[in-house]
Amino acid sequence: MSTSKVIYPGGLRTQSTHLASGDTYLTFAPTDTVATGLVSCMITVMGIKAVTLDVDLLGSEAVVTKVMTSKPRRISEIKVVLNFPKWISEKNQKILEKIALTCPVAKSLH
Repeated sequence: MSTSKVIYPGGLRTQSTHLASGDTYLTFAPTDTVATGLVSCMITVMGIKAVTLDVDLLGSEAVVTKVMTSKPRRISEIKVVLNFPKWISEKNQKILEKIALTCPVAKSLH
């Protein structure tokens, strides 16, 4: 089954519909979308692990920075800063950070 349907409404943006859920969103620069997808995946797998640790991940956030190069124009680096609420112990933060790097998107990027 297909994952998404993407149309071009103009203005250098795309409108994506996730076919399984029907949710629709407007995208921004495609390379920004890749970086954002990485962070979304990282937070999702951390959420799965947080359940097994009995940790409330609510309020955690990540800031992502995409670095581009030219010749060829491509993403050269994606920097992620994870910020956890105060109530998550340093030990659990380290566990969650390690788990984040196992997400499928991180494993797919070279």
